Parts: sequence; C-alpha cells; structure tokens
Amino acid sequence: MKKTAIIIPSRLDAVRLPNKPLELINNKEMILHVYDAAKKTNTSEVCVATPDQKIIDIIKSNGGKAFLTSPNHQTGTDRVFEVFKEHLNSEPDIIVNLQGDMPNIDYKVINSLISYMEDDKCDIGTLASAFRSDIEKKDENNVKVVVENMLKNNQFDRATDFFRLDTKKNKNLYHHIGIYAFTRKALLRYVSLKRSKLEIERKLEQLRALENSMNIHVGYTNSSPLSVDTKNDLIEVRRMMQSND
Repeated sequence: MKKTAIIIPSRLDAVRLPNKPLELINNKEMILHVYDAAKKTNTSEVCVATPDQKIIDIIKSNGGKAFLTSPNHQTGTDRVFEVFKEHLNSEPDIIVNLQGDMPNIDYKVINSLISYMEDDKCDIGTLASAFRSDIEKKDENNVKVVVENMLKNNQFDRATDFFRLDTKKNKNLYHHIGIYAFTRKALLRYVSLKRSKLEIERKLEQLRALENSMNIHVGYTNSSPLSVDTKNDLIEVRRMMQSND
C-alpha cells in the first residue's frame, strides 16, 4: 500500500471571511471539523499546515498535528508542499490537499479519492458533485469543472476546464469540491512551475496544472460538502450540520 498524507492548508486572513477556521459550528471550530473528518479515513499522516499560531494551538490542544509554515505562500498547495518537504521528508506517495473550509465533508469521499489514486491513473485527482439549483450554479463562489464525459457515481473522468462563471453553457458541468490528491511526482512538478495566466486571472490554482498538460481526473460523489467562503455560507453550513446532529 502506498504511503499517503492528508495535509490541510488553513489561514486566518481570508479576504471574504477573515478568521473563518476559528468560526464555531456545533461548538467546535471549523478547522477541527475538517481535521476530524480526515482522521476518520485512518490515513496514517494527517496534519494542518498554517502560518497562524492560533490554528496550531487549537489543533494541538485537541490532540492533533499541525506545522507552522511561511506566511509568504501564494497558494494552499505551496503551503502543503512546505510540510511535505520539510516535515514529512518528501516521503508520501500520495499527498491529499484537503481544504480547511469544508466542515461537512464526508470522510468516505476522501477515502474514495485516495483509493483511486492508488492506481496511478492521473497526476492529480479531485472530486465534484451535481448542482442542487440554478442559483448554486450561477454563484461565482462555487467553482465549476467541465469533464470530457458525463460522470456517474464513483466514476472518474478527465477535467478539461475550471472556472467560476459558466459563460459558454458547457455540457458535463459539475460543482467542484476543494480537495486535490497529487502523486509525489506530480506535486514536485507542480510547485516547480510558474503561476499560469489563467490561474492568476481566475484565481484557481488547478489551472496551472491544466495549462502545463498535467492530467486531472474528477470523481463524482453524491455528497456535496459546502465550501465556506462567505458569511452566508457559514450560516448555511451551521444549519445543515445542526440538522444532521
């Protein structure tokens, strides 16, 4: 079995919702909800990568593992790479970049992605779900992914584009979920590349991979974790998670 690490990049200075990792949901910080979901996968290495001591303190006070990273990283993947290289000695074969703002993510979908990556079918693996409404589809905060063929449950297909606004009314369009699994080779290559034109324009770092001919495969899941980007998202995820208690 390949050695896998789940690394959760998290920071306090998000523009749209500052301090969001510390927001309480069911009396527990958002970052702890994500960390606990990662731990349920039974992956041997789970840790948080953050430039903020407050996040370090919360994770460690709850028995978790966290590393203080440089405050100068431009992307979450750069932060993940620092931990991979400096603290994990570049040893993991599969590196999962799990976004720290998805408190209701199901650990089973993380496991499904890791399982797919075991077979070396792509450079980067990620997940997507169907849109629940036209409002959700039109929301610029919700990242969209286009794949070559229609996705079915637990199946993967190759991504062809990522964006925030669907101006072309694309077929095979899905709601992207903020989780990326890299092979070791892919992560090393990715961080060696310059930030790409579309990556900067759309503020989506996965476009750096596509613009450099790296293969990204997208798996479909019925689960639809909410990425918390705004105050309204926070209110909604609190409502959703309260009803699931």
